[in-house]
Amino acid sequence: MSAEDKMKAAADKVTGQVKETVGKTTDNDKLVAEGKADQAKGVIRDKVEDVKEMFKK
Repeated sequence: MSAEDKMKAAADKVTGQVKETVGKTTDNDKLVAEGKADQAKGVIRDKVEDVKEMFKK
């Protein structure tokens, strides 16, 4: 996994956590859902890169 991809995945996860927390604090269900989606996107990005690495070996 390249450093850039790692940073993108980590940024998605952190952004998602912040959105989810703010959404819970402000009782904004839409923001909570967006946060969870961003976190999932970060996890998926990690998994895709892991698969790419497996096939490179």
